[in-house]
Amino acid sequence: MRIVVAYQWACDPQEALVSSDGKIDFSRAKPTISDYDAVAIEMGCHLAEATGAELIGISAGGEAVATAIATKAALARGLHEVFVVSDPGLDSAGTLATAVTLKAAIDNLGDVGLLLTGDSSLDSGSKTLVAVLAGLLGWPCVTDVMKVTMDGDSLTIERTIPEGIQGLHLHGPVLVGVTSDAVKAKVPGMKDVLSAGKKPARVVSLLDLGVRLPGEGEILSVEKMAGPSRQQIRINTEDPAQAAAELVSALRAAGALDA
Repeated sequence: MRIVVAYQWACDPQEALVSSDGKIDFSRAKPTISDYDAVAIEMGCHLAEATGAELIGISAGGEAVATAIATKAALARGLHEVFVVSDPGLDSAGTLATAVTLKAAIDNLGDVGLLLTGDSSLDSGSKTLVAVLAGLLGWPCVTDVMKVTMDGDSLTIERTIPEGIQGLHLHGPVLVGVTSDAVKAKVPGMKDVLSAGKKPARVVSLLDLGVRLPGEGEILSVEKMAGPSRQQIRINTEDPAQAAAELVSALRAAGALDA
């Protein structure tokens, strides 16, 4: 049986610059393994060690996701191998296109009992991929997961819900969205980085998988919305009653209160 972790190789938005007109510039932001997916990989490592399962990472994107630095960064975190779908058509791919591609990769691998991924995407913060991908696969989907144990194809899962912690018992295959604090993702050491170069990294294109991407909407422009105008009004607070009256008058004049 195989445990698969879907990971994202993307620019860290914390390194992006925002111009005065609201445009976001990622030119100086370095791509990296998503912090959310690093936790999922770590959980996959624990499960693979406990069960003896094969641990495979899958990812989809443009040319950058297939570079040596990208595949080694994933393999250095403990994956046994990676299966990468790299294609120009996946540059800036949306949720549906990414999900369709990842489904094709999983179908190609076969014998997958558990699919792990982070609970959010690094670049957009979207939390929809898990549900869309599970729908395409026809698998149960469990999100906000803190803990997973496996015994063959039997899984015991703990997830957070508003009321507390919910325990579930399922049979695989299952898609699991891992919380960002489920486990502590270790930082790869030099030995991990060196051994990553010896692990297999399979790179394929959309054509290789026979995938035709669905049509998605195109972002034509992003404009910064004008914020509310600000006025500096000084209120003398020596007389509380007078200060309250002046405040109410100013709020009514600004349209914040009914006349």
